[in-house]
Amino acid sequence: MTKTKIISLVDGSSYSKSVCGLSAWAAGRLEASVEILHVLGRREASGSDDLSGAIALGARTTLLEKLTALDAERGKLLQERGRAILEDARAVVTAAGVEAVETRLFHGDLIDILARREPEADLLVIGKRGEGADFASLHLGSNLERIVRASHKPVLVASRAFKPIAKVLIAWDGGSSSAKAVDHVARSPLFAGLDIRLVFVGHETDEIRRGMARAAETLGAGGHSVATAVLAGQPEKVLGEHVGAESTDLVVMGAYGHSRIRSLIIGSTTTEMIRSCLVPILLMR
Repeated sequence: MTKTKIISLVDGSSYSKSVCGLSAWAAGRLEASVEILHVLGRREASGSDDLSGAIALGARTTLLEKLTALDAERGKLLQERGRAILEDARAVVTAAGVEAVETRLFHGDLIDILARREPEADLLVIGKRGEGADFASLHLGSNLERIVRASHKPVLVASRAFKPIAKVLIAWDGGSSSAKAVDHVARSPLFAGLDIRLVFVGHETDEIRRGMARAAETLGAGGHSVATAVLAGQPEKVLGEHVGAESTDLVVMGAYGHSRIRSLIIGSTTTEMIRSCLVPILLMR
């Protein structure tokens, strides 16, 4: 039987420690191994700029050589930094009790690398924001949307600080991705014994009631005792408020809203939830 694997992406930002904590929590519940990745972009791997190209015709050869050496040295320093980031991440995950931990440093495009590594994984973990966006509250990490679009596996988005998960909210909208989210929660040992709440935001109809009843039945068959709620208002606003009011620890939702153009955009509710919620979010395709 193939062992469950979690792939965790770290970049040295303040979110990296939370990514490691969340990965270790998930690994413990899933009895999974963790593969920690740090990716240097093509420009980073060789230095962000080719300084030699800025030399005008007639410049001295010694200056060209110095600039080329400087460019190469910067690339080496970035690689050393990447290895240090990985070792720090490994220390956090192993300290949380996970024994099977690997670290890998790659050069190239993140999405291309994930396309090669993802088939071996059952779950991806990434920070909400990257190294350059820690304090920009409205700016999501530049790679997050690319990963969600490209990935065929669940993506667990870490908030700034990790804490153990006890209360889970499933944001249900009747669409296929939220149905997949319900089925995943029902089947996965990741959610065993947790407090589950199924929430719909919008106008309640007979169809919505029947759909929520079926979703609650699926969760019940998976061994969960489920509370349900129908809330009025705009999902982008109401869900975020409800998460805070109920002291929710984790949100599970479809990556794309019902009836949206899934191949082009992340659903607006999903994007707003990622931006505003202070808890991790598990996105299902």
